Amino acid sequence: MPTPKHKLPTPKRSPPPPPPPTPPTPPPSPNVVVPEHSPPIPQVYLQKPSPKKNPSKSTKLFRRVRSVFRSFPVINPPCKMPVPIHDGHIHGGKQLTGTLFGHRKSRVNLAIQENPRCLPVLVLELSIQTGKLLQDMGLGLVRIALECEKHPSEKIKLIDEPIWTMYCNGRKAGYAVKREATDDDLKVIQMLHAMSMGAGVLPGDTADSSPEGELTYMRAYFERVTGSKDSETYYMMNPDGNSGPELSIFFVRV
Repeated sequence: MPTPKHKLPTPKRSPPPPPPPTPPTPPPSPNVVVPEHSPPIPQVYLQKPSPKKNPSKSTKLFRRVRSVFRSFPVINPPCKMPVPIHDGHIHGGKQLTGTLFGHRKSRVNLAIQENPRCLPVLVLELSIQTGKLLQDMGLGLVRIALECEKHPSEKIKLIDEPIWTMYCNGRKAGYAVKREATDDDLKVIQMLHAMSMGAGVLPGDTADSSPEGELTYMRAYFERVTGSKDSETYYMMNPDGNSGPELSIFFVRV
């Protein structure tokens, strides 16, 4: 008899085991070198200036009364009155940090800050060489007057004027230009963030070989005295606090 044909059942295959889970990548340790394609870590950690508060009602009233008195004719005295200084500070002035810096044979820059750890509120490029200005300051008081034309139709703050006609000790010396702080400016200010006053030479890769000379700086306290919305004066005080200012900068709209 023929053997009946029976199909043998096909054995079922078990599914392959799932792949092992990939362990999470641990965060890089502080000692790991950052690859070249990663974005550079910023080196500037300066703080933003404090926000300006709206003037109170009493301050507004005082400004109105003061503006009435300014409308009277001004009589110039025959001699110049000295700057009133008490305990190393000018009466009625606000203390700020000012830094003069630049290469000796290039134009000097002036940066004004609320304190050494803040971003600058004003950066000016003056049309005078850094070495010449520091030399004149060593010989005596230097007075710089910055003048610009008044436009009654435009409401712009005094220190926000873009360009000024510059006079140094009564003689016209070109122009001064306000500009935004560059990366080089912030680098200088960052290096001096722990210094309240002093003078010297900043290190640089090409300081010795640069045709513009060494990168020098002078930092001191400035006393800002506001006369009106069209006049402000910045007095650079001596570190000893016993004598008058070495540098006076007048901002005037005429």
